[in-house]
Amino acid sequence: MELITLKEVDSTNLYAKKNLEIFSDRTVVRALRQTFGKGRLSRKWVDLGENNLFLSIVLKPSEIFQDVYSNLTQYLSVVLCKLFEKYGLEPQIKWPNDVLINGKKIAGILCETVMQGANFNGLILGIGINLNAAEKDVKAIPDKAVTALNLELGTAVDADEFLEKFLNDFFANYDEFLKKGFEYIKSDYINRACFLDKEVCVQVLNDTKRGVAKSVNNAGELVLDDNGKEFSLTIGDIL
Repeated sequence: MELITLKEVDSTNLYAKKNLEIFSDRTVVRALRQTFGKGRLSRKWVDLGENNLFLSIVLKPSEIFQDVYSNLTQYLSVVLCKLFEKYGLEPQIKWPNDVLINGKKIAGILCETVMQGANFNGLILGIGINLNAAEKDVKAIPDKAVTALNLELGTAVDADEFLEKFLNDFFANYDEFLKKGFEYIKSDYINRACFLDKEVCVQVLNDTKRGVAKSVNNAGELVLDDNGKEFSLTIGDIL
């Protein structure tokens, strides 16, 4: 693993994509400041200042795209939950990969697949983690309940120390996950899920789907029940 640290960048994901050809597998790009961070569904990830984490992991696990790569964000959400638990917290997961503490979002995860025609060039796994923020700043973020690790712990967090723990934990079981897929983390994921057996509304591109969240299947898809009719969602965002 190689770690590259930038003082400031528009987006670590954009920077990683621009330099994908020269980056080797498991290159980590970290920025101390990020001016145009990207979230899922074209949302913006708000920079709450230095001493937070903004990074992208460049992954080139094979020359052909494999279905298991679609579950990498869910694997990452489990890794983050287990790390937060080491700090004495009780994080939860909102499908597919939102990590919450006390019902508030603490991390943003985005995976982008880079193709050149039919050729698979690699993946860029982007992560933003709120480690240190002022309460007034998180409350100012519109339309979202957001928190930071220091607010939950009542003390400042060493970002470098957290990053080291996170990367060690991520790569510790990464190869095994690629071999076994979502089923490898399914029980850990389900045990931290906050959405099951609840009526949910899911944004799917320009449409919305409603139903009771019955389960997450072995492919990591959300299974909804709409008046006795079950269907699965591959992508979406629980509102």
